[in-house]
Amino acid sequence: MGRFYSPGQSGKWERSQNVDAGSARHHPHLPAVPPKEAPMRPSPYPPRAPRGRFLRGALGALLTALATVAALFAATPPAQADTTVCEQFGSTVVQGRYVVQNNRWGTNAPQCVTATDTGFRLSRADGSVPTNGAPKSYPSLFNGCHYTNCSPGTSLPAQLSAISSAPSSISYGYVGDAVYNASYDIWLDPTPRTDGVNRTEIMIWLNKVGPIQPIGSQVGTATVGGRSWQVWSGGNGTNDVLSFVAPSAIGSWSFDVMDFVRQAVARGLAQNNWYLTSVQAGFEPWQNGTGLSVNSFSSSVNTGGGGPGGPGGGSACEVAYTTNVWPGGFTADVTVTNTGSSPVDGWRLAFTLPSGQSVTSAWNTSVSPSSGSVTASALAHNASISPGGRQSFGFQGTYSGTFAAPGGFSLNGTACVRT
Repeated sequence: MGRFYSPGQSGKWERSQNVDAGSARHHPHLPAVPPKEAPMRPSPYPPRAPRGRFLRGALGALLTALATVAALFAATPPAQADTTVCEQFGSTVVQGRYVVQNNRWGTNAPQCVTATDTGFRLSRADGSVPTNGAPKSYPSLFNGCHYTNCSPGTSLPAQLSAISSAPSSISYGYVGDAVYNASYDIWLDPTPRTDGVNRTEIMIWLNKVGPIQPIGSQVGTATVGGRSWQVWSGGNGTNDVLSFVAPSAIGSWSFDVMDFVRQAVARGLAQNNWYLTSVQAGFEPWQNGTGLSVNSFSSSVNTGGGGPGGPGGGSACEVAYTTNVWPGGFTADVTVTNTGSSPVDGWRLAFTLPSGQSVTSAWNTSVSPSSGSVTASALAHNASISPGGRQSFGFQGTYSGTFAAPGGFSLNGTACVRT
């Protein structure tokens, strides 16, 4: 991770017994017919089987039972033991498709991850580092490619313009005696690279414990995936970092990775012809961390759509922006026209408000943040723009100094013509 600052067969017994009945031999000096005898009193007990026959039967039953038990053990696969990885950049595979990596890059203190059937847990996390610097490590699991280590059967890297959706789900286990974040990472690059550091890193902080914060500074708030986030932006000298911080801990969540990719595109930190190279889920610990876990994880990428929510092939758009201005305030009416050949679903219009302007209310859209680089997003009742169709919305705001209109607009990452 280009981190905060800176992987029997049973047989049947058959026995033949030849019973020699013989013929009755008569003594030449005895009468041929024996004398009458008194009848014998019947025994009150059932006849007893011969001792040898009883033992043979018991032994046969025992062998049959043992053969049955052996067959059951042979049919039941042995339980899969958890795998523990303590090497600095060691890794293993879970679910047959995701890589679990120890990824201890910021400390020499011992650390181990134990891979489970569906995720991993941090089974050892010694030491600590200052909370005003980089974390100790990023133990995680991922779909895609990370420093030449690619997960089995991955479809990544994939060009953003070819991805219609990238559904993912995550479930975390937290501890209280540590300083850490629970971070879901999305990596983007202009090329389909499988090694090294990518150009843009999107970090989703689903939990934060202790006096830590993302790199850069907070640039506003946004609603993404139906949740509210603090938005931070910065860089570490090798890549840009766009961070979304949850106001309270999220234990589990299912969402579309492309919702966050669209944010990066709208803010100029990626383009539709870039590539999604990997998605990763894990933790950045600064102090301790033993017991943290990713209980379950899934990630898939669906291709064949019109890019990250944008218009399809031959896409184009026009924006009409009209205002009513008075001293210190204004309203803006915006109409977006889809001049392309495919519907635009879940439209998002990105633009930059001039310095001193701030949105105070809006209709037929939600606008976030309230100033600077903002995005006007569709609501449930107007989420699609058909080819040749249009959607209108508006907002009211305040301004200081000289009023001016935004310089340009982009619809789901595609630049629009101003009319």
